[in-house]
Amino acid sequence: MSDLWIFAYGSLMWRPGFAFEEVQPARISGAHRGLCVYSFVHRGTPGRPGLVLGLDAGGRCDGVAYRVSAMNRKGVIAYLRAREQVTRVYREAERSIELPAQEHRKVRSVCYMVDRTHRQYAGRLPLDVQAGLVRDARGQSGRNIDYVVNTIRHLREQGIHDAGMERLLVRLGRGARARCGPIEGK
Repeated sequence: MSDLWIFAYGSLMWRPGFAFEEVQPARISGAHRGLCVYSFVHRGTPGRPGLVLGLDAGGRCDGVAYRVSAMNRKGVIAYLRAREQVTRVYREAERSIELPAQEHRKVRSVCYMVDRTHRQYAGRLPLDVQAGLVRDARGQSGRNIDYVVNTIRHLREQGIHDAGMERLLVRLGRGARARCGPIEGK
């Protein structure tokens, strides 16, 4: 059995929750990061859903990839399935990703793609609707706004600019922007 790569584009970037051997900047083609999943558990409830990220079809997405030792492979997959597939809104998939820091080396990676047919799939919501849901929601893992702020902060730390997330941050207001800190180079 070989080592395992895990592609992270959202909360796995800042809270992986598993042991890994290395982390690398990574890019996946054919999918993009989108705040397109109603959260009924971790960042909201069925009565007051939050919004979390999904890896949705089309485009490309910059994130990070974790290399997990072959010895820990089964345990990490079990952990990720319990974490990412609570309501089955994400489908586990194996995709090719690029590691730009390693001369654009390509590796196979596990990632969690949003299921567009699932009832929690929100699609592309207007920015004001996103901001309202994010401001008001709280779930088992905490406030939705904290999830968004942490994600943006970590995207910035990785040098990843996500225009959609940055526009949402502006709508969330000065307090949320202050918690993210300045944009690199500004």
